[in-house]
Amino acid sequence: MEEKLNDQELARREKIKKLQELGVDPWGKKFDRTDSTKTAKEKALNKTNEELEANPIEVTLAGRIMFLRKMGKASFFNIQDKEGKIQAYISIDSVGEKDYTIFKACDIGDIVGFSGHLMLTRTGELTVKVTSFTFLTKSLRVLPEKFHGLTDVEERYRHRYVDLIMNEESKKVALLRPRILRSMQHYFDSLGFVEVETSVLQPILGGANARPFITHHNTLDKDFYLRIATELPLKRLIVGGLERVYEFGRLFRNEGMDYKHNPEFTTVELYQAYGDLSSMRELAEGVIRNTCKEVLGTTTITYQDKTIDFGKEFRWVSMTDLVKEKTGLDFRGNITFEEAKAFALSKGIKIEEHWTSTGYILNALFEEFCEEELIQPTFVYGHPIEVSPLTKKSEDPRFTERFELYINGSEIANAYSELNDPIDQKERFIAQLKAKEMGDDEANEMDYDFLEALEYGMPPCGGIGIGFDRLVMLLTNQRTIREVILFPTMKDVK
Repeated sequence: MEEKLNDQELARREKIKKLQELGVDPWGKKFDRTDSTKTAKEKALNKTNEELEANPIEVTLAGRIMFLRKMGKASFFNIQDKEGKIQAYISIDSVGEKDYTIFKACDIGDIVGFSGHLMLTRTGELTVKVTSFTFLTKSLRVLPEKFHGLTDVEERYRHRYVDLIMNEESKKVALLRPRILRSMQHYFDSLGFVEVETSVLQPILGGANARPFITHHNTLDKDFYLRIATELPLKRLIVGGLERVYEFGRLFRNEGMDYKHNPEFTTVELYQAYGDLSSMRELAEGVIRNTCKEVLGTTTITYQDKTIDFGKEFRWVSMTDLVKEKTGLDFRGNITFEEAKAFALSKGIKIEEHWTSTGYILNALFEEFCEEELIQPTFVYGHPIEVSPLTKKSEDPRFTERFELYINGSEIANAYSELNDPIDQKERFIAQLKAKEMGDDEANEMDYDFLEALEYGMPPCGGIGIGFDRLVMLLTNQRTIREVILFPTMKDVK
């Protein structure tokens, strides 16, 4: 069904003909800029209008018209580029009758280029006095005055291109995200890590406990998974002798959507041969603190209504101690599964069918009663073996050498002293297969190739995965993950 055009949209299409009659291509050609709005402002910084007139500063700019005040023989307009906005003054005397006629055919939203010199208006506003004008692109849609910012947030995500035009905060986040990524890359590189790329299509489900997306390869006539983690391929590279590797990887999990979950998201996973959990603790604290300093210029941030301090040493506390503190039950003691199950039920915890030992209960109690209260950066260590199939056992074999980093009640990172015993690893995979048979859709499958790799020998190794989107949320003070992913997954419009 063809969309019906409103009067303004029809008028804009009529202006295409007018531009063509004036010899103008409505969709433009290459235009060489000398400056951005930011550099133009920097050139005029602290200069008076008299100084600008005595020593003219010439600039050539391009951008989208965001304001128009057309008058008879002279007009004002504002353009916006990636760096910001600047005002321009154009007159028939400065550009000639033809170019001024072309300008008069412009609408808000059109993209134009121009050259001129900098001046200050009577009110002191920096302005470009236009001496030549070039029309570049006709906008056929009318920009909204306020792009549903308060009334329909989802509309902003569906039409991110309009959001970026109209919303300075969205543009700021979009530009900060790659700066955060580059800072982390440089930090890892400085420690001798090598950035690698591994396959998104994987024949075996593994590396995390999550429900996958499944796709089909026609030539091989075989189902593949979109990867839920980069862990197992990266560990193979440790076996191969690369020693220190990391990957910023797009992952896919066929699960729910909320303010901190999107089916398609980004993590960075990193593995260090001859390291362990303490190596990952040092690295996680170091990279986050360094990124804050480099990108934000501070180690203390405000997130919503909370102040979070990355300058202090992060807290280090066991999962069992936190659960004991909140519930009174000490899982370091000799608690039977039935006792733990009865306790959990009394606390309103739903018991899953595949939970057959106390570790599952411990993890559920932690998630229910402890997670959300961990506001300042906190390493929670000592996870039960049942929920850590790829991690080395602690001295107490019920627990593993693993930590999760929590900030503002959300898991930001997950780290292990990696399991490199192929015999133990096979037993863990078998346990995962049993859990899958009992209804655990997120359990790992048996990865025989990975077991073979371990049999060649993987050195003692520390590994960590950091939720990049959630870290960006924190550092840009965004309440939802959809604000930091340019094109989040959305429900269909009914």
